[in-house]
Amino acid sequence: MSSPPPASTPGSGLRRSLGVVDGVAIAASSTAATTSIAIGMGTIAAVVGLQAPALLLLAFLPVLGIATAYARLNRSEPNCGNGYIWVGRSLGPWPGFLTGWVTLVGSVVFCAYTSAIMGSVVLTFANRAGLRRLAGIALDPASTAVSTAVGLVVLVALAALAVTGMRSATRFQFALLVFEYAVLLGFCGWALLTGDHAVSLSWFNPFSLSSGTAFAQGMVLAVFFFWGWDAAFSVNEETRSPGDAARGGLIALFAMLGLFLFASVAFQREMSLPELLRNGPHALPYLGQKLADEPWATLPLIALMFSAVASVQATLIPTARGLLAMGRDGTMGPLWTRVHARYGTPAAGTVAVTAVAAVIAVLAVALPRLSDMLLAAVNAIGLLVALYYGLTALACAVRFRPALRAGAREALLAVGVPAVSRLVLLGLGGYLGYSYLTMSDHFELSPDNGWFMVALPAAIVLAGLVMAAVAKYGRKSPYFTTGHGTDADAVALPMDRTTT
Repeated sequence: MSSPPPASTPGSGLRRSLGVVDGVAIAASSTAATTSIAIGMGTIAAVVGLQAPALLLLAFLPVLGIATAYARLNRSEPNCGNGYIWVGRSLGPWPGFLTGWVTLVGSVVFCAYTSAIMGSVVLTFANRAGLRRLAGIALDPASTAVSTAVGLVVLVALAALAVTGMRSATRFQFALLVFEYAVLLGFCGWALLTGDHAVSLSWFNPFSLSSGTAFAQGMVLAVFFFWGWDAAFSVNEETRSPGDAARGGLIALFAMLGLFLFASVAFQREMSLPELLRNGPHALPYLGQKLADEPWATLPLIALMFSAVASVQATLIPTARGLLAMGRDGTMGPLWTRVHARYGTPAAGTVAVTAVAAVIAVLAVALPRLSDMLLAAVNAIGLLVALYYGLTALACAVRFRPALRAGAREALLAVGVPAVSRLVLLGLGGYLGYSYLTMSDHFELSPDNGWFMVALPAAIVLAGLVMAAVAKYGRKSPYFTTGHGTDADAVALPMDRTTT
């Protein structure tokens, strides 16, 4: 058991008040199983047909390997910058900064796009309640502009809750999770029992896919389903023991696997492939309407709304803390290091991240249809996730390579599993990027255009290299001299015993 960190000047660091359950709540909320199932089943079916269960099970294996790498690195060096710190120490400051950058930008983009989802779900719920116009404006859930406006209002409220204290935020997320999972398990269980389509072993056979591109894209999408479990590691400086963050993330990850497999089989028991494709990002509300009458049919819609709300807040939390880690290393500006004296949270950073996400969300209105926004965002972020997970796993294999002399079991767990997981994810990302580049011969703002699919993540990576150069040559950050991040315990407040 680790001892509490030394006290520091009040207001200089984060407050230790969280436990394993809080870590599970943050990781599960960030993964957003209900949202992934609701909008993702139709998306992944469009790529791999009825082989979604097979792809989800396969994708879990490298993700689990990455998770074990995170847990091992976290035991060695708990820091809210996690991948940015670990990759910087093991592989060098440039890949370390790039890991932190793509993680943060991907999260901000996710917040921006999910705000539109959140607004669309709220509007759908308002329509079912009979409210279709307000102040002369049609409350159309299919309107990107109106959905984004409503989502931004909710985003601001969630940012305020994240600022006022982690304990209240995690309790709020846990309450939402209990409702979401009760509804999800109830309706999917009902579909599993009453569905007309027989369960087929071919659903679990990835070799039924004839296209390597479809397999790679399906795998990246499936990895994206699991994305978010690592949010638990962003609060390892706010947990009473760093190990609580790792346990929370791993518990959430296994729970997500069960939910995704259960839901994918249930959806395919109840819906044919054409039905899944036709309903796309509205598959879960459609399932509710198909199985039940009102008011029960609205429960999946409410669960989806709660999931979107929880996932956005759970994304704001690690993003602000990642920027805090980069700010105190001098690779980002001092704004990100400001911790609220009363609440013990990176308040200024949370507000700034919210503002940036809001600007991106407004700019995203240039894409005319919400479905286009969803598919473009999922594909772009999927490539970024493959990149930073792969780099972090490689950092684990490099840092613990002396374990190769410590016996077969330790060598496999510390080096072998992370190295293979890294090869799988980076290989998938590279193959998918190549497929996108060769599928189109011109650039167009459309999720069907391969050049567009590559342009967004490529622009983010290039911007990261520019920002790294600014940090090294402009800010003169010592991180680029040593590759080491600021020690977490040097700035953490003592344990908050009033909340235990």
